[in-house]
Amino acid sequence: MMHWVTKTFTTSIGKKILMAVTGLSFCGFLTVHLIGNLTLYGGQDLFNAYVEHLHSLGPVITLFEWGLLLLAIIHILTGSILFFQNLKARPVRYKVNKNAGGRTLGSATMPYTGFILMLFIIFHLFDFHFVDHTNQTVYQIVSNSLSQIGLMPVYLVAVIIAAVHISHGFWSLFQTLGANHPKYMPIIKNIGILFSLVIGIGFGFIPIFIAFIV
Repeated sequence: MMHWVTKTFTTSIGKKILMAVTGLSFCGFLTVHLIGNLTLYGGQDLFNAYVEHLHSLGPVITLFEWGLLLLAIIHILTGSILFFQNLKARPVRYKVNKNAGGRTLGSATMPYTGFILMLFIIFHLFDFHFVDHTNQTVYQIVSNSLSQIGLMPVYLVAVIIAAVHISHGFWSLFQTLGANHPKYMPIIKNIGILFSLVIGIGFGFIPIFIAFIV
């Protein structure tokens, strides 16, 4: 067991497996999170009822939040280590940056979009989660924040960056986990693009809806 743990944390393939597993977990979280946020379209009563249902789960939600934090730490640290190891292995960039090997915007910017998303998540938590809930409902907190014209573009840009990050990360994690087959990989890539669009459009329309329609 200890040998497996040591190998996982010290080898390149082990780190990539950690990235894949944690990345897949976040894809699942984003799906559930989006489904829950869709209740915003039903008005404050429906959304507040959804939030109250989550809070009624008590320790389960707390355990889930700590689990997400642990996964985030593993994902960020492992991704950072791999990024700097790649820089060290190739300190001099190629003079001509060719689009070889199916290189895309998502694959070329993964470390950078990941860093931006980390900063956005911290901002998002302080904007929604760590604010005073004493005299206002969660719907009011969300509505007051997203209705600010200055903040709406921040959320839209963050959602676009998340979609770009997912567009590569989705199929890359399946490749790491052994699904790299000529027959299935094109299908997985298309599913990844579709999933990134669903996440981008699904989350992206919410601030527009709150700011201009509600």
